[in-house]
Amino acid sequence: MAFTLAPLPFAYEALEPHIDKQTMQIHHDKHQQAYVDNLNKAIAGTDNENKTIEELVKHAGTISPAVRNNGGGHWNHNFFWDSLAANAGGNPSGKLAEAIMAAFGSFDALKEKFNNAGMTRFGSGWAWLIVKDGKLEVSSTPNQDNPLMDVAEVKGTPVLGADVWEHAYYLKYQNKRADYLTAFWSVVNWNKVAERFDAASK
Repeated sequence: MAFTLAPLPFAYEALEPHIDKQTMQIHHDKHQQAYVDNLNKAIAGTDNENKTIEELVKHAGTISPAVRNNGGGHWNHNFFWDSLAANAGGNPSGKLAEAIMAAFGSFDALKEKFNNAGMTRFGSGWAWLIVKDGKLEVSSTPNQDNPLMDVAEVKGTPVLGADVWEHAYYLKYQNKRADYLTAFWSVVNWNKVAERFDAASK
């Protein structure tokens, strides 16, 4: 079963002015499509051909670098798109907000820690909000790794992720990764994050 690129869950321009239309077109149609194409080439004729993307990601340490990197890129981007929405942002609520307060003391403290994880990730990678041992934590991963992988330094169930590869922000923000991460909070789909948190907490 070859993997395919699903359409974005929103229009290319839906996240403006925070994330621009051209970035979304290139990010989804070019970068993620390349991950999908290269993943399909890497698994063709192997035992990995009939595995789900989740199975590949969880066993990243025992698969080839090509499958790990491209499989991670495909999974991470699908997760990222679902983390975003038009007319979103604001503050989390309900059990998720309570868990954020318990773990970080305030929503602002979470944002500061998350942004710092994104800023201090050298080169390319991701910042994550995860559930680990029933509690929320912030972590980051290099390249296209994620916290589900057996090779992750901090393992857990992701509920929110931010892509801090330059292709995610350079057209609009150039080298100002901090400005991009600040804008990111204006498009977070808290309904989806809360849904993931509920599932991870059961």
